[in-house]
Amino acid sequence: MHCMNTLKIIHVSCAVISYTLFFLRGIWILNKSAIIRQRWVAIAPHIVDTLLLSSAIALAFTIHQYPLVHAWLTAKFFALLLYIGLGSFALKQAKNNASRILAWLAAQAVFAYIVLVAINHNPLPF
Repeated sequence: MHCMNTLKIIHVSCAVISYTLFFLRGIWILNKSAIIRQRWVAIAPHIVDTLLLSSAIALAFTIHQYPLVHAWLTAKFFALLLYIGLGSFALKQAKNNASRILAWLAAQAVFAYIVLVAINHNPLPF
C-alpha cells in the first residue's frame, strides 16, 4: 500500500508539473517571450513526462488495471494521445495564433477530462 501511495503522489505531482509547463509554454509562445528559447524549457517537459508515464505504468501494474482492459484507463489513454497531439500542434506546428490558441485551449479541456476520469475511474465523469 505504501508503494502505491508513493507512486500516486509521484504521478499526480508530475501531472501538475507537466500541465503547468504546458500552460506556461503556451503563454510564452503567444507572448513571444525569450523564456521559450531557454534550454531548460526544452528539456524539463521531457523529464517530467517520462516520470509521469513511468509512474502511470507502475501504477497500472500495482492496481492490476490496464488500458484496453478497463474502460476508465482506456479513456485516459486515448485522451492522453489526443492531449499530446493537440499540445504538439499548439506549441510546434500551428501556423497562426488563432489555431495555436484553439489547440492550446482544446488540449487544456482534454487535460481536465483526463483528471476527471482519473478521479472518478469512469470514462463518463460528468
